[in-house]
Amino acid sequence: MLSWALTFFIVAIIAGVLGFGGIAGASAGIAKLLCFVFLLAFAVSFITGRKPVA
Repeated sequence: MLSWALTFFIVAIIAGVLGFGGIAGASAGIAKLLCFVFLLAFAVSFITGRKPVA
């Protein structure tokens, strides 16, 4: 999931450099959401002591 967040972040940077503001904003929003979901899943798995299902 973290790799998807990184992918959307890179897409946002490239779109921003090329001048596509709407796509850059949407990609950055998706990247931020995926990063928070990853951190939440990591915290839950750390607290419960379960290994990731990967």
